[in-house]
Amino acid sequence: MSRYADYMARWGVIGLGFTIPLTVALNNALLALMLAGWLLGGRFREKFSAFQHPVAIAALALFGLLALGTIYGDAGAAPAALYLRKYSDLLLIPVFLSLLRDARTRRHALHAFALSLALVLALSYAIKMGLLSGIPSLRGNPDYPVVFKEHLTHNILMAFGVFLFAWLALSANSLLARLCWAVLALLALANVTIMVHGATGYLILGGLLLLLGYQRLDWRGLSVAVLGVSLLLAALLAVPNPFQQRVSKITNELHEWRADRPARTSTGWRLEFYGNTLAIIADHPLLGVGTGGFPPAYAKKVEGTGRVATHNPHNEFLLITVQIGIAGLAALLWLFWRQWQLAVGLDTRLERELARGLVVTMVIGCMLNSLLLDHTEGLLYAWLTGVLYAGLKFGDE
Repeated sequence: MSRYADYMARWGVIGLGFTIPLTVALNNALLALMLAGWLLGGRFREKFSAFQHPVAIAALALFGLLALGTIYGDAGAAPAALYLRKYSDLLLIPVFLSLLRDARTRRHALHAFALSLALVLALSYAIKMGLLSGIPSLRGNPDYPVVFKEHLTHNILMAFGVFLFAWLALSANSLLARLCWAVLALLALANVTIMVHGATGYLILGGLLLLLGYQRLDWRGLSVAVLGVSLLLAALLAVPNPFQQRVSKITNELHEWRADRPARTSTGWRLEFYGNTLAIIADHPLLGVGTGGFPPAYAKKVEGTGRVATHNPHNEFLLITVQIGIAGLAALLWLFWRQWQLAVGLDTRLERELARGLVVTMVIGCMLNSLLLDHTEGLLYAWLTGVLYAGLKFGDE
């Protein structure tokens, strides 16, 4: 029973790599299968050692503060529990770490994720060419060739896909494999920039390309990457395409925005959310307004001003701080910093470089969105943390 349960849990965590970019329903089914196998497999002394992993400790500390944040504030029990549940992916990190200690399992999981991204990429191009019209489960159309997720999540996945495919190409043992992964990286690059609009994806892609250049050739590589990104940016702005249209729209909305009147555009709303959230933080800097307390606090802040109330400031750093105070922000920053620090001790260069790419993705993404609050992004972060950091030696190992 123990052996079969472990087998079920391992294949559940590998399968998650394939389903995260595809469907929430399959994610939940595989999570249930994985957790059942993990619990039935026994050997809890060995499994709970993963809770002493440095990354797991940092993640659990952040979740612990969020749990404490449910006992104060004006959110009420149900909203507080709902927000805490959205952050429960942090609790999965030590489980993933315990299931992925075997290098072969980690390799299978990473390849499952890469193949899933390749499938999404192929379907996106097929939608763009009008080959998959009328299929209810696909969200996109030729003018908006997303597949299973909306443009924000799609572009975050594809931006990280560029980085992942590039490092798989650089790490491949055969010329054919190297060529296939390199082609996928280029196709993903085109998908992010000229097929699907999304400012978060653009910025993450730029950050990852600069990181890739530095990882390959230190400061010389970074210089080359800066030049390459600059040329790519100039080319994209020179001809009509979704990237040019999106940048033009954001620029115009920035010029139109005025702090002394209610916003009427998406960019204006973002700036308005940030300003008002910072004002709430200034009123409650130490403890915040409690987990789940942001929506009522924000509604009270903008009451009678004609400004739009929101449940999400679209910035994870601000959302954590407004809920659980400066300690919460410090815990989130510590989590990302520990991951950056510990990446140097991972087993393979592929894991080391991808781990730092994950940190860059999350830091940039969290400055523009509440990624830990979202299902796909939050689960992907927890799962990739398990895949990339499970091989770290710590304690007496």
